Amino acid sequence: MAKRTSKGKGKRTKGVDPAELTGKAARKARKKREAAAEARSDEAVEATSWSEALRVRPGFRLSDLDPRATPGFDGKKADGEEVMEELQQRLSDLQERLFAESKGGGTRSVLLVIQGMDTSGKGGIMRHVVGAVDPQGVRITSFKAPSAEEKRHPFLWRIRRALPTPGLIGVFDRSHYEDVLIVRVHDLVPPTTWSRRYGQINRFEEGVVADGTTVVKVMMHLSPEEQKARLGERLSRGDKYWKYNPGDLDERARWTDYMEAYQVALERCSTDAAPWHVVPADRKWYARLAVTNLLLEALERMDPQWPAADFDVEAERERLELSP
Repeated sequence: MAKRTSKGKGKRTKGVDPAELTGKAARKARKKREAAAEARSDEAVEATSWSEALRVRPGFRLSDLDPRATPGFDGKKADGEEVMEELQQRLSDLQERLFAESKGGGTRSVLLVIQGMDTSGKGGIMRHVVGAVDPQGVRITSFKAPSAEEKRHPFLWRIRRALPTPGLIGVFDRSHYEDVLIVRVHDLVPPTTWSRRYGQINRFEEGVVADGTTVVKVMMHLSPEEQKARLGERLSRGDKYWKYNPGDLDERARWTDYMEAYQVALERCSTDAAPWHVVPADRKWYARLAVTNLLLEALERMDPQWPAADFDVEAERERLELSP
């Protein structure tokens, strides 16, 4: 069993003394923090943060990472599922704080980028991770093949238009990385064009971060064997036919080319401003746990705050007492 971590345990919310908080909402928020801290310090969780455990650094090789591995967690499926509820509650609390902060003039937001091969579990991330927070604070964009209008603009034009506004968690289901992945694998643009895009992406993401958006990039690392099993399940169940696309087999035939394209994108676009994280995705429960923790750590570093009242609280309390 991995060494027990004390990360988050006993921490106080920045700028706010928990002893000074009052009211039902404040007590509920404290309970969420305490429960999440316990979940994060579970004996199955390693001492290192998830962000560090999964981050792409110089020398990283995608082929060296086992898609069934569970970096940062050496518990079993039941252990992972046991801590998820507490983590989701803390995630929901922080997302509400971020949304509220923007109402008080805050300008910060979060962008979660999810990339992966077909059946890698992106849909499960939308349901079990993103679905844990208030939908009014989330904007999900699924990027398909560019439209005729989008083709008339630089490739980042449609990406800029989909960036989250202050207070929101933006989610890209596929993203601007398709413009150095699928276009490279399918020879949709000349190599001189897609090779320039790595630098353009880095500069774009640095600007996004400078403008107040925290970027969390996740590559769902699936094995071809697990993909075959998941495609087989879709073909064996009537309630899964709708998820099957015959084109998935055509893309599967280019697996090696895609892995080469991903390797280069990870190498060239994992920066200090917007690092890549690779999540082994053969175990669905682990992938959901990992992405939950990556998003949670990002929000904890941001530490969004409830906005101060822009009215006289005592006066309003008196008015309320005197009201019928």
